[in-house]
Amino acid sequence: MKSVLVRSGDYYVGYGRRTDIARKNGADLFVSIHADAFTTPQPRGGSVWVLSMKRANTELGRWLEKKERYSELLGGAAEVIQDSDSERYLTQALLDMSMDHSMTTSYGLSNRVINEMKKVTHMHKTSPQAASLAVLTSPDIPSILVETGFISNPKEEKNLNWSAYRKRLAKAIFNAIKSHFKHTPPDGTLW
Repeated sequence: MKSVLVRSGDYYVGYGRRTDIARKNGADLFVSIHADAFTTPQPRGGSVWVLSMKRANTELGRWLEKKERYSELLGGAAEVIQDSDSERYLTQALLDMSMDHSMTTSYGLSNRVINEMKKVTHMHKTSPQAASLAVLTSPDIPSILVETGFISNPKEEKNLNWSAYRKRLAKAIFNAIKSHFKHTPPDGTLW
């Protein structure tokens, strides 16, 4: 396995650009890792997020309207689909199937990540959470968002500033990904 970082420093990279970088590097998986925050110090623990279907349908509609994105999202199938109203339904069906696969894969992986993270930290949410998060909307790359803890909680902020703790969290996420790929290997890989 090879990981590719979206950024190498403390600067903003737009959501669309993040998945573009992943797609350009042939990613089989997109994992967005964050630290959560709240207005009070009480909330604590990690959580894993997947895309809610409501947002996915909205995003699919936007992608369908962008003809230049067809080839990126559909690969070779885009070449046989002409720009006409009748082929629009075929395009929608292909994107729906791709998104269904991506979301199913993301949900399965998120459960594995939660199970591994439980060994390292308290989990704020013990099941995958679904939300309309733009970073998770790629129909061709399974995607999850991992919240490692609350920086607004003094104990968790201290832990997250400790490199040994971050390494344990990273190892937990890695173990979940490795287990996921062993059980459901991506097509065309050595898994």
